[in-house]
Amino acid sequence: MELKSFSSCSVSTSEVAHVGRSYSTLISSFRHKVGVRFSTHFQCRRGLFLTTYCASDNTYLTDKAVISSVGQDNFAAETSSHRINGTNGSISRFYSTNLKLLDAFDDEYGGVVVHPDRLPSNPYTFASVLRLSLSQWKKMEGFQYHHAEPGYVMLTYWIPEGPSMLPANASHQVGVGGFVINDNNEVLVVQERHCSPTTLGLWKIPTGFILEAEEIYTGAVREVKEETGIDTEFVEVIAFRHAHNVAFEKSDLFFICMLRPLSSKIIVDDLEIAAAKWMPLVDFVEQPLIQEDSMFKKIVDIFIARLGKRYCGLSTHQVVSKFDGMVSSLYYNVIDNADNNCVGK
Repeated sequence: MELKSFSSCSVSTSEVAHVGRSYSTLISSFRHKVGVRFSTHFQCRRGLFLTTYCASDNTYLTDKAVISSVGQDNFAAETSSHRINGTNGSISRFYSTNLKLLDAFDDEYGGVVVHPDRLPSNPYTFASVLRLSLSQWKKMEGFQYHHAEPGYVMLTYWIPEGPSMLPANASHQVGVGGFVINDNNEVLVVQERHCSPTTLGLWKIPTGFILEAEEIYTGAVREVKEETGIDTEFVEVIAFRHAHNVAFEKSDLFFICMLRPLSSKIIVDDLEIAAAKWMPLVDFVEQPLIQEDSMFKKIVDIFIARLGKRYCGLSTHQVVSKFDGMVSSLYYNVIDNADNNCVGK
């Protein structure tokens, strides 16, 4: 805590906050620097975070205030002050606290969940109240940042002794690609509007990321529809790739799906796609970038093997588990004979 000496009373404004109700201290009357007059009580007005120093007759005063509010009657402040009389060095201390944090409740794991509909409307107010809340919660519990999403920030605290056993933040992103081939043995391909120099000019299958709470098979159908306007139905997952340290240092799961076209007219998404067309399978395979890349070439080989019924991918099946009572998508194939056309039982 900083100690300062003044021959007359003064107050400095250091940070914006939202204060609705007055707060009194043992300070003699003073005038705010911007001209607002106060009585013998220290009074914090709406919109100010105040650090005050007031002295008379060689008195030293330190005062630190943390102030926040969400309304006229929801004042929040924590103030700790020391006054040292200059003549004999005696110290008197006054401390007053009246805390008001963000409106929140404890969850079943002992965490803090903030009511999203009860946040201060003013962004500067919210910032100040959030700082105070985080400071108090962390001071009491030792919270650590876990992750953040557009609608919330998650803080965690492991109560038992020993290292935390809480699961880490999500480690993967999930992508899908759609292999779509029509009755003319043509593959639906696109050229992306934004791509790396190494893939410039490449005709590739439509790809994208699945959405939150979206199935792999519905995500593949949606991405193809969004990029090309072609309606499809899911057949199988024919392969998937697992890579690490990709976007935002996350791992990446990429599922290649075989899809059956239900329409033929292409409507290009101009935001993401530069061009799209039906391309003969032979021309698609013979692209230099396909032939020179071991992973691309292997995926194409798998796709051709699937077309020749020499390979079977994974179909999706909806099953319910008694562990949680929820419906899940289980991907598998059990083949009885070669004429079964890879339809899982």
